[in-house]
Amino acid sequence: MEVINAIGRRKSAVARVYVSEGKGSIIINKKELNAYFPSSLLQYVVMQPLNKVNAAEQYDIKVNLDGGGITGQAQALRLAIARALVKINAENKSALKSEGFLTRDAREVERKKPGRPKARKRFQFSKR
Repeated sequence: MEVINAIGRRKSAVARVYVSEGKGSIIINKKELNAYFPSSLLQYVVMQPLNKVNAAEQYDIKVNLDGGGITGQAQALRLAIARALVKINAENKSALKSEGFLTRDAREVERKKPGRPKARKRFQFSKR
């Protein structure tokens, strides 16, 4: 099997994933998974698509993560891994799609407007 690559995005985070056959190691920006994401919840989010298709120990995954915060990065990585698993085996698509792992969450931060403290918040109104 050659190296399969996929991309995942969430908010301003971008995850580029390179999947090859191996023993199940996940290297993110030259760090191990548990070193990059110390939170067990974020580790769980990243592993969700692999656990769904019982492929956690079959592939080595190398990741370039850029931008955003840790939650957005974890969710971008989940999308990228799910897309790579579908490229490897198309039969995985229905199982991953039913869990929502192939859906790109398109919500982005709304821009700040002039004359306001934030995007929608207004300064206190004084009638007199």
